[in-house]
Amino acid sequence: MTATMRPMEYVILQVCLPGRSAENAGVVLLDTTTDIAYVKLRRDWDSFASEEADVLSELENTLEAMARESGGNALLRRIEDMLSNLVLMTDREKTIAADPEARLRRLYRENVNSVGSVSVVQLRAAAGGLSDEQLPGEVIGSIEPPAHVRAVPGMFAARVEGRSMEPLIPDGSLCLFRPASAGSRAGKKLLVEKFGTSDVTAQYTVKVYQSEKRATEDSWEHGKIRMIPLNPEFETWELTPDEFRVAGEFVAVLPPEE
Repeated sequence: MTATMRPMEYVILQVCLPGRSAENAGVVLLDTTTDIAYVKLRRDWDSFASEEADVLSELENTLEAMARESGGNALLRRIEDMLSNLVLMTDREKTIAADPEARLRRLYRENVNSVGSVSVVQLRAAAGGLSDEQLPGEVIGSIEPPAHVRAVPGMFAARVEGRSMEPLIPDGSLCLFRPASAGSRAGKKLLVEKFGTSDVTAQYTVKVYQSEKRATEDSWEHGKIRMIPLNPEFETWELTPDEFRVAGEFVAVLPPEE
């Protein structure tokens, strides 16, 4: 069923710090049909506006509370009234969308300086292994992680093709990954690079990691490693430790943009 496109309006919120030109800092989107406002502001206030960070970090919560209390259109009027030398607002612009939250994410990405966002990579074949400091592919853009996810060094996003991890990861989803932590990997959903394949589409896969350990004279070592799909229609991969490397640990499926 096709969602209905609805008229909407949006404004860009700007922050103007002393001695600096105004910088885009967030988006407020108004669904004029439902009078609901959607707010998304940047979260890197400590690095962007350290002296005003305490005030600005509460701005998104304040605006959302105003919208719930008075409605979206009233919120935009109140923002106009509360403008100061610190916070500015652009003129209202019109748009149409079926999914306001998806459109909000797109407007934010297109208009706001996303300092602290994570890289989006195009997974590609690599000549041998990659060091832990390298991303597993060419950087083709950036994206802001969801509000409940804290960006960490080495975090990246990549598109996952195929149905082997459905229903958790739908085919074609853009997913967020972090560097794999030390310690046991058992049961974790890992993005792995398989060595020695000429088929680029088969080079990377996301599956659940399981391994069997065997004792040696001095300690133990990995024996059979199994990469298990969530979708029972697909087969388990069996690998040895020298046939792959872990490129990242699955964090979340990123919501789409409209």
